[in-house]
Amino acid sequence: MSDAMPADIAAPRAVLRAISVVGIALSLFQLYAAGIQPLGLFFQRPIHLGFILVLCFLIYPVTRTRPRGVLGWAIDAPLIATGALVGYWVPANIDAIANAIIPRDIDVWVGVLTALVVLEASRRAIGLAMTLIGAAFIVYAFAGNRGELPFLSDLLPGILNHRGYTLERLASQLTLGAEGIFGIPLGVAATFIFVFVLFGAFLEVTGAGKFFIDLAYAMTGRQRGGPAKAAVIASAGMGSISGSAIANVVTTGAFTIPLMKKLGYRPAQAGGIEAAASTGGQIMPPLMGAGAFLISEFTRTPYIDIVLVSIFPAMLYFGAVYLLVHIAAVKQGLEGLAAEDLPRTRDVLIEGWHFLLPLVALVWLLVAGYSPMRVGFYAILAVIASAAARALWRFATQGPTWAGLVALGRAGLAQLLEALELGARNAVAVSVACAVAGIIVGVVGLTGLGLKFSAMMLAFSGGNLLLALFMVVLASLVLGLGLPVTAAYIVLIILVGPALTEEFGIPLIVAHLVVFWWSQDSNVTPPVALAGFAGAAIAGSGPMETSVQAWKYAKGLYLIPLFMVFNEPIVTGGPLPLVLWNGLVVVLALTAFAVALEGFLFAPVPLWQRVALVAAVVAAFWPSIAVEAVGAAIIAAVLAWNRRAARGGAAGAPQKL
Repeated sequence: MSDAMPADIAAPRAVLRAISVVGIALSLFQLYAAGIQPLGLFFQRPIHLGFILVLCFLIYPVTRTRPRGVLGWAIDAPLIATGALVGYWVPANIDAIANAIIPRDIDVWVGVLTALVVLEASRRAIGLAMTLIGAAFIVYAFAGNRGELPFLSDLLPGILNHRGYTLERLASQLTLGAEGIFGIPLGVAATFIFVFVLFGAFLEVTGAGKFFIDLAYAMTGRQRGGPAKAAVIASAGMGSISGSAIANVVTTGAFTIPLMKKLGYRPAQAGGIEAAASTGGQIMPPLMGAGAFLISEFTRTPYIDIVLVSIFPAMLYFGAVYLLVHIAAVKQGLEGLAAEDLPRTRDVLIEGWHFLLPLVALVWLLVAGYSPMRVGFYAILAVIASAAARALWRFATQGPTWAGLVALGRAGLAQLLEALELGARNAVAVSVACAVAGIIVGVVGLTGLGLKFSAMMLAFSGGNLLLALFMVVLASLVLGLGLPVTAAYIVLIILVGPALTEEFGIPLIVAHLVVFWWSQDSNVTPPVALAGFAGAAIAGSGPMETSVQAWKYAKGLYLIPLFMVFNEPIVTGGPLPLVLWNGLVVVLALTAFAVALEGFLFAPVPLWQRVALVAAVVAAFWPSIAVEAVGAAIIAAVLAWNRRAARGGAAGAPQKL
């Protein structure tokens, strides 16, 4: 989430129109490349980045919330022009660049301008932290005896020392090849990510968000803690599509948090539950925010395989949040909402069943083996077709007139343009983050920093896997304080990925999933829990108190990756009995952890039983079937004891799950 907010309210009408025109043009370009004529990487990526930079400098003025004025335009107009130049230069000069043995001076200087405007766009759209990290990597590339800043080489620890690089060499690395700004991160943003962000925008504009929220309420509203459970289900459905935990909080949370408070949840508790559920949306297939595409590209694993192996861990996460929500409701004696206050499932489905068709088409196309970009293109067409068919049916059944048809056409065109603009706006932050990540990737590749970081990690951990994983958690938390999830994942996997796979023997796909999951923790971990802060704003509670609650409900975010590492078959597969056994053990372990955390299940859990459950959870995570069996047996015994105590009245009136 950026600390720079768009100044749309203060912007003149001409600027708002320019934003709309550029955003719609970007979305149409992306749809053309996705579904009509695929483009080469040195056309697709620079043109995409050029559009994004122009859009960024239009949306985020240098004067922040004040009108730009003469001075503001004197700064922003050249930056907008430079953004357009970035989109034009490489595609227009690709032959000269490819055939040049030594980079031309003009290409080098355009490369320097490209890096500078990307960093400035990052400062405005994402925040200062990402910009400083990108700048620090550039300085590191110069810090060597043969570099532009040789005096810095003496300040670097021995293992981090390198030869140093000139401005010409670094600019070439970052902007004249596929290893820097125009590398894999921006490539994924310019293809897969954008088209699915646009898909989400079409769903939002056509009303799918409300449909999923209403459906979740209809299914769970009468249960204990119904609104909280609806938040979990709705966030699972919308979070993957929205691509942002914060966006998910402010959309679904606007409905769920007030109802949770009305039911009896404390404000901080309501905001924390929504933040934890919304964060889970980023690990929920089929889209996983942008993660599935990035993991697929980095690991060279088919996208559909990433989706399939992620289903069970995501279900475990939401199951853990759901259980914690239920236990909290039972402890506090909360009931569900009255039937008259809830929509009926049948009515909701009758009204919005057409929103399910694009999702069905999306899943079918993925299973059929279509490329993710082409799938996103057809999914968008399916949304448009289903919304248009629904509108025409209503028009036909409510007495059609010529004036009504004209009004319907205008409304449909307005919605289409709104979705095209919204999709482009929503893509700005993630594309800028991927461009800065490209700077980091380019410097790491040029200096060999990844291998050096792996050696440092191995030395600090002493070869102990658990200690190494703890270091990854700390690194993800520190990076997450200033970086969006996508950028944090890219930076972290580049630095620690080689060590996890080569030195500690973790399978490649498991390493990427673990790092991706832990990259989400900045959304729910104090002191900077961005999704928690968004939930606090809606709930009217203290940001830190809400963040602590979010951290508590999102514990599966930390535990499930550990289970992936020490019990690989739940991700990589294996003999069916072993996979089923691991699945059973992790379900028991997460249930036990939730019970130990809350001190309640069917009845209050004594302290000694909570301690026993924690020990049993540790045993359940142990990479030994015998130790796991002991842990599972202890968990089953304690849970059975608790159930018997509730039935016997030893802890008060019986409670029902």
